[in-house]
Amino acid sequence: MPKQSYSIVVLPGDGVGPEVIAQALKVLRTVGEQAQMRFEIAEIPCGGWYYAQHEKEWPDGSFEKCQRADAILLGAVGHEIDGKAVFTKPGKPYPTPQLAGYAQVIGNRQRLNLYANVRPVKLYPGVKIRISGEFQQIWNPENVDYIVVRENTEDAYTGETLDLPNGKMTPIRITKTATEKVVRFAFRLARQRKKLGKVTCVDKSNIIGAHKYFRDLFTEIGRSEFPEIQLDYAYFDAFCQWQIRNPEWYDVVVAPNLVGDVISDNAATTQGGLGMAAGGNIGDEHAMFEPIHGSAPKHAGKDKVNPIAAILTTKMMLEWLGSKYQDERLERSAQAIEQAVIAVLRAGQPLTYDLVGEERAARCSEVGDAITEQLKLFLK
Repeated sequence: MPKQSYSIVVLPGDGVGPEVIAQALKVLRTVGEQAQMRFEIAEIPCGGWYYAQHEKEWPDGSFEKCQRADAILLGAVGHEIDGKAVFTKPGKPYPTPQLAGYAQVIGNRQRLNLYANVRPVKLYPGVKIRISGEFQQIWNPENVDYIVVRENTEDAYTGETLDLPNGKMTPIRITKTATEKVVRFAFRLARQRKKLGKVTCVDKSNIIGAHKYFRDLFTEIGRSEFPEIQLDYAYFDAFCQWQIRNPEWYDVVVAPNLVGDVISDNAATTQGGLGMAAGGNIGDEHAMFEPIHGSAPKHAGKDKVNPIAAILTTKMMLEWLGSKYQDERLERSAQAIEQAVIAVLRAGQPLTYDLVGEERAARCSEVGDAITEQLKLFLK
């Protein structure tokens, strides 16, 4: 049932994270004002910069706040000092050295069981692709519209590294429980989308035994539980070519964690770059949403980067909340956000450097302002 208010934990993080999150919050607050909804927003400082100052990745009790929230909105994590990445120290807060930001990304994914990483791949009208420094209309927007569903809690991303007599090893862990969850999620999504009615399993099962296990479970579940959905298969390396050459072939794609990470970033090429790429980490009870472009330390503090990925991430968050709580106000607001983004893209201005080049580039905040003004019109 719809709620009177929704609690959102915001993790601005490192680098450009706070800048794009500021624009996402403009949009979220506009939704609250225009649609007469209440969002209780709690911002938590976190990430590498916080670790460098406090030797912990966020204040005590932060995870518990994430656990209690209706949803989490993450900017980006990854901090540099003098050009070198900030690493946590052994035992502070994890037993093996990890990049600072582990708690917010891998930690939240595992502890909240956010088993499905969902990354829409959609090319909007008006977006040109920068290839070798030139902006070109390469793909028809109607042909680029699929979703990568990536297993989000295991594979090579468990944080485990084992010492060997002559080196180190990071195990690939793929379990029946996690695989069944993410595979069923992908099939349900294809059923809901009613597009091609197809799910493509992408892996390296011809070489990696754990990936063969993933594919076998995919086949078993697809044939027994979703007979109306077409099963499709691709090896990881070949898929990287096909998703660029023929994106129209795909509807829903499901993959183990590492493979899914690579192919979803590669897919951003066809939608205008990482500045257009939104993402969600979704479980049965909890969800965390984040643009997938990272912290981009070299651009931090310049009001330069594209905020559209963060704004579309907010749209995903409202869609998920609207579905979970059967709140049509949230679902309508999510649609209005997308319409506002499309309106600005069609107008061709203001847009950031990654979409129009340095000479015509607008500031991150100017793009956020323009989308917010359009949003007010669509929410009337």
